[in-house]
Amino acid sequence: MTEILETEAAANDRRRAQVRKSLARRNGAETRFKLLGLASVLAAMAFVAVLFGNILMKGVPAFWQYNLDAEVYFDPAVINLPERPVQQAGQSEADFRVEMLGWQRRLALVNWNRLIVAAVDNAGSGVEVDDRAAVSIIDSGARFVLRDMVAADPALIGQTVPVRLLLSADGDNWAKGKLSRDLPDNRQQLTRPARDAIDALIETGAVHPAFAWHIFTNVDSRASPASAGLAGAFMGSFYMMLVVILLAVPIGVASALYLEEFAPKNRVTDLIEVNINNLAAVPSIVFGLLGAAVFINIFHLPLSAPLVGGLVLTLMTLPTIIIATRSALRAVPPSLRQAALGIGASKMQMVFHHVLPVTFPGILTASIIGVAQALGETAPLLLIGMNAFVANIPATPLDQSAALPVQVYLWQGNENRNFFEERTFAAIIVLLGLMILLNALAIWLRTRLERKA
Repeated sequence: MTEILETEAAANDRRRAQVRKSLARRNGAETRFKLLGLASVLAAMAFVAVLFGNILMKGVPAFWQYNLDAEVYFDPAVINLPERPVQQAGQSEADFRVEMLGWQRRLALVNWNRLIVAAVDNAGSGVEVDDRAAVSIIDSGARFVLRDMVAADPALIGQTVPVRLLLSADGDNWAKGKLSRDLPDNRQQLTRPARDAIDALIETGAVHPAFAWHIFTNVDSRASPASAGLAGAFMGSFYMMLVVILLAVPIGVASALYLEEFAPKNRVTDLIEVNINNLAAVPSIVFGLLGAAVFINIFHLPLSAPLVGGLVLTLMTLPTIIIATRSALRAVPPSLRQAALGIGASKMQMVFHHVLPVTFPGILTASIIGVAQALGETAPLLLIGMNAFVANIPATPLDQSAALPVQVYLWQGNENRNFFEERTFAAIIVLLGLMILLNALAIWLRTRLERKA
């Protein structure tokens, strides 16, 4: 009897030892899995931090550009203009317009560079600067700034007015130290007097960095790259996203509702579902080819117009919205449908009064994320001509325009790499900021609607 008990005790000890080993293996596997998961999360966060850190490090300096605080004397000998026309009693609108156009033409022919040269000479650099060097220091758009000031207030002629003049792209590069000072003069982008003048003006404080608000208010410019901005591209992207929201969201949600709630289950609907899933994986450049072939070559819509870009991005976003909406509809418990039908609701009432409100958070999130994805697309826009240089802000979706991702592409390929590399990353920051804002809006709306539900 004793031997039997001892044998059973030994067997129990072996079983307990095996259980402990098994538990140790399972606990070890769980611990390793947690560590691998944590390492994956930390690695992903590290890569994201490196990406955003690199973008911010290179792009933030572009939001500060060097300016010259100068006293500009609007010399009447240079601005040789008659008084600004005033419509006289009995004068027709056509005659007054002709007279005003003549005055504006004479205003445009004024040699504004002479005023800029005088302002640079009077800034107190203490360096002898010839006219060509003085003009090269200041952005070429400064003459239009002076012209517009006189056009708005002709009484400025004969007065000395403090004006902040933006340095040229080469001047800004030199002031920021992005150009090598060891290169010989024949390889420098600015002459020796111009470089010495900038250094002297920085020491006196006349030249100093200031926040570049014009990045948000000006359009792209090739004649005056230092004053180039994102206003035209921003409005182009705004019009495109407006078209996407007005078309892709209602069409996508309606299609998902029909396929999930009303369409019969047969081979035709199965084929449609397969094609929708396939379209979600089609490269975006294929949609660009489709848009160029259909909207431009067949329907003859304007080339490089936000309307065409919006239609192309709508086609690209539709599969994402349809799939996400159908997933949200499938997540609704069948008991909710049965309860609605049980109290006498029609199928239409059941879908729109009971099922659809429950899925609003998921549908809204999918729609905003789809729009945010469309905002960053570049390849389809290149194929419909939105990479053309457009130096104006579009007034309607039918006007020619650029877009934010295309503007990044154009600036990245600019020959003045020293200046536009920072400007490219600044445009990326603006684009990422809009996309993060849209995603944050989706999360906030989803949370708010889930609380109400």
